[in-house]
Amino acid sequence: MAPRILLARHGQTAWSLSGQHTGRTDIPLLDEGRRGAKLLGERLHRAPWSGLADTEIRTSPLVRASETCALAGFADRAAEWDALMEFDYGVYEGLTPERIKADRPDWFIWRDGVPDGESLAEVSARADEVVAWARSADRDVLVFAHGHILRTIGARWLGEDISFAARIRLAPTSVSVLGWAYGLPTIEVWNDTAHLEG
Repeated sequence: MAPRILLARHGQTAWSLSGQHTGRTDIPLLDEGRRGAKLLGERLHRAPWSGLADTEIRTSPLVRASETCALAGFADRAAEWDALMEFDYGVYEGLTPERIKADRPDWFIWRDGVPDGESLAEVSARADEVVAWARSADRDVLVFAHGHILRTIGARWLGEDISFAARIRLAPTSVSVLGWAYGLPTIEVWNDTAHLEG
């Protein structure tokens, strides 16, 4: 079986709720985010995933991702990995897109990047590292991370430029699956939040 990568975005935080760019600021989960993480874990421990017994698991070291991993029931099997950290947003850390566009009306993160932070090329290179690791052995992998880095991993899995990530949004506590069809990398499931719907 060709390896797949399961992507779990962390639960809701105060800044993800307000739309603020949350890169390296270590924001904890809200109660809603903790509830979502537990529901995600319950889902991943039921069929067809059944706890992902043979799956290698890694998490961003930032608390919102590592706590999501723990509440989902995978902390004892997960290794922290800096490659899964969110963008370093530089001077745009904590700002909403609307606030940034007040100064730069045509700004688009997937084209323009951020001042004094991580370049799009650097983020893309980190995503490539994750993709290479996921494809390196005959087993599935599960990662707990953040919206923009996970979208970048999705784009790079498909062989697309980082700008493609603009087209594949992710909700908090969503699960996605990147796999294969006809020998080509594909999106099997994207932005699935069914576990949060009652």
